[in-house]
Amino acid sequence: MDKQELKNRTKRFAVNIIQLTEMLPGTYLGKHIAGQLVRSSTSVAANYRAACLAQSKAAFVAKLSIVIEEADESEFWMELISEKQLINHSSLKELLEEAHELASIFITTRKTLMLKK
Repeated sequence: MDKQELKNRTKRFAVNIIQLTEMLPGTYLGKHIAGQLVRSSTSVAANYRAACLAQSKAAFVAKLSIVIEEADESEFWMELISEKQLINHSSLKELLEEAHELASIFITTRKTLMLKK
């Protein structure tokens, strides 16, 4: 998968998360999780785009580390949604899997880059 495909995939992930959060209840918990999840998922896409513009390998790896953290945080918020049964929708499971896959892709990329000295 090339950089452009990953840019598109991370943006699609963010858009799908935004749609998911619109299904959350308007309770304090629902609003809190929605805000956190929108922030972390959009950060995955935004920081990956920034990583693609990095001027050094070190800068790319640093941005990639942020992308990994944000994908993991997105996964955390979706796990809470599932455990608290705030949404019972098939898209939640799909987005949980996508967050995990994205984190795995970026972890592998970071490891590969760090091995190349």
